[in-house]
Amino acid sequence: MSASSLLAADVNVAQNVGFYIIAAAMLYGAIRVVSTKNVVHAALWLVVVLGGIAAQYILAAAEFVAISQVLVYIGAVMVLFLFGIMLTRAQIGKEAGLNNRGWALGIPVGLLVFGLLAWVILDAYDDQVLPDRGPTPTVLLSDQFLSIYLVPFIAVSFVLLAAAIGAIVLARKD
Repeated sequence: MSASSLLAADVNVAQNVGFYIIAAAMLYGAIRVVSTKNVVHAALWLVVVLGGIAAQYILAAAEFVAISQVLVYIGAVMVLFLFGIMLTRAQIGKEAGLNNRGWALGIPVGLLVFGLLAWVILDAYDDQVLPDRGPTPTVLLSDQFLSIYLVPFIAVSFVLLAAAIGAIVLARKD
């Protein structure tokens, strides 16, 4: 075996280990999203799941999509969720009686749907491998955003996030 093939095998092992660690953190975060009784904590656990998705994109060498995931979903959508949570008159903190009495029925139904989807996907695609399509036009765009403009863009998003949280605190009358 040549040195390059050994190096490629090590990279694949490292990517697989990283994938499973990130996937485990995402799975734990997803379980916490639906199991926590505090709606703000549920939104923050959702940030962990969405951050894990961005990390998976990094492992897949899709850096532009990962940054877009962070900016759009974690930056914008989660701020929107937190606006909605903080500006409603709902109690912030633990609330009793939020769970449906038939929640246990959802577990076998979810497992059944998962099994059905897995069977359909495996039956349809078997062990096909996607061809390498090469660089796309987004490569040029991502090279600009991920080089000199990335840090100022993220800094502005944090300033806007701080202003938005300040506006929520001032608007809330509790």
